[in-house]
Amino acid sequence: MYPAYVVEPIRKETQDLGIVELCSSQQVEQVISELKATGESALFLINSVCGCSAASARPAVGLAMRHSRKPNRFYSVFAGVDKEATAKLREYLAPHPPSSPSIALWKGDRLLYFIPRHEIEGRNPQAIAQVLSLLFDEYC
Repeated sequence: MYPAYVVEPIRKETQDLGIVELCSSQQVEQVISELKATGESALFLINSVCGCSAASARPAVGLAMRHSRKPNRFYSVFAGVDKEATAKLREYLAPHPPSSPSIALWKGDRLLYFIPRHEIEGRNPQAIAQVLSLLFDEYC
């Protein structure tokens, strides 16, 4: 577990973007059930304290959220902090191995696209946001 002085600014940054944080496995289950029932789309950010999350993943999601087409909902789980929520979401992201940070695009009852850490690390937020925007155009 990370100390609060490390975690809280990251939580605030994520919340300030308008991303709903899921902190329990029950919350993840509820959201997935709702998405299955409504057919809506959602982006899931598997957040982390690492530098590539701060430098690339969170800023990229923030930029992509400005795109004209976007998912109906935005959520995050915090790897290494909210372990049960993260583990539950990762069950739905199988067969992709655990990866944080990572980004998943979901619609209805299925995972549409998954961006693992190795496709985030070292890339600038604008490049990742461009990929997300193209995915939004195609699937949302």
